[in-house]
Amino acid sequence: MTKNKNNKAIWSTRIKSGTSTIFQRVGSSVDIDKRLYKEDLDGSVAHVEMLFKQKIISFKIKNKIIYGLKKIEKEISYKKFKFNKLYEDIHMNIEKRLFEIIGEEAGFIHTARSRNDQVITDLKIWLRSATKEIDISLDKIIKNILNLAEKNIFTIMPGFTHLKNAQAVSFAHYLMAYVEMFNRDKKRFNYNLDSLNENPLGVAALSGTSFNIDRNYTTKKLGFKKPTNNSIDTVSDRDFVLDFLYAISVCSMHISRIAEELIIWNSDAFNLINLSDKIVTGSSIMPQKKNPDLLEYLRGKSGITYGNLFSMLTILKSLPLSYFKDLQDDKEIVFKSNDTLLGCLKIFEEVLKNFTPNKKQMLKLASSGYITATDLADYLVKNHSMSFRKAYQKTADIVNLAEKNKINLEQLTLQDLKKIEPKLTNEVLKVFDLKNSINSKKSYGGTSFDNIKKMIIKYKKQK
Repeated sequence: MTKNKNNKAIWSTRIKSGTSTIFQRVGSSVDIDKRLYKEDLDGSVAHVEMLFKQKIISFKIKNKIIYGLKKIEKEISYKKFKFNKLYEDIHMNIEKRLFEIIGEEAGFIHTARSRNDQVITDLKIWLRSATKEIDISLDKIIKNILNLAEKNIFTIMPGFTHLKNAQAVSFAHYLMAYVEMFNRDKKRFNYNLDSLNENPLGVAALSGTSFNIDRNYTTKKLGFKKPTNNSIDTVSDRDFVLDFLYAISVCSMHISRIAEELIIWNSDAFNLINLSDKIVTGSSIMPQKKNPDLLEYLRGKSGITYGNLFSMLTILKSLPLSYFKDLQDDKEIVFKSNDTLLGCLKIFEEVLKNFTPNKKQMLKLASSGYITATDLADYLVKNHSMSFRKAYQKTADIVNLAEKNKINLEQLTLQDLKKIEPKLTNEVLKVFDLKNSINSKKSYGGTSFDNIKKMIIKYKKQK
């Protein structure tokens, strides 16, 4: 085996003096980007096979390089590979090890490519897989919400605006609102696959290459749809990173919103849900406490993902074309956001399995706050030929009467109601029934029980 004669950083021929210790530490990214080793090896195999196909390297050299790359993959998989910060990143660590395994022929591997296009290729391939993993996790979340909704179609609760009782809804309908949110998250991640499906490999440092390469070949080999169009844009583009980070931030925000909702509902002031002991913690001083720490954890993590998105936006905002060292931070930011979101989705899945609605309290709260007032206004419009504004005023007068007497709307007698609107009959009393109120909302997307059943069936068929 030929020994690698240049056991130094690849650019040491040009840079004569030794690198300072602090720069070696700052310049090295291998502790972070070694996570891309599989993608880097797959990209290198495809690149080398293309070089052979285009008669740029020989059959013998191609086979030796691929043999070495397969051996390196096994070494890394079995944790026998020694990563060296002197070689900066995963790409050069692999190349240096390849020299040790097959000798000087390893030098052909970097023909017609640069680390600039190599790293973007690796990251795009990794992001495709990461996107699919997130998609699977979101499917699990949606499935759990659907199961919970199916059990609570007839559970009545108040719908809120401004955290004040607004109108009666089914608890299932409330839950299904989050199904819509997480489905939008799925679409958002899947939209991003379009930009991830453009192959950067072959644009080299920034200008392309004089070698007769076949970018369509590596595109097909690596599962991309087409090669990128402009070499300068390709090496400086991190829009696909921003898209991924944005999708994560929005998904984190949705998790934070429902976490906040459940925290409020679990509070002693609302008492609308009960949390299992599996997902609460105690207090170091107050023996009675059961705190919703996991939900608070989920709420807090959205700040991390927002920060990562803003960090990447800030890195990119003043960069001229094309590649700069600033871009090295993209991978750490991406990995942190990805891991944070996946962790939150797993925790949230556990939360969904470990809380139950307090149905009696939900119904009790729904029975307060004059929650059927809008139903009464609608009734007056439909049955007494009033404009909505006039019906609104009449209803407000009736609410004022109930409030003055410190009773709910359903406790008003027909005689009470006739004082304000003489045309009313006994039929109006049905308006104050909460089930009737919910069932009357039959417009598409409304909270009627039939609507909810149909929507649950629709989403279950999609899974």
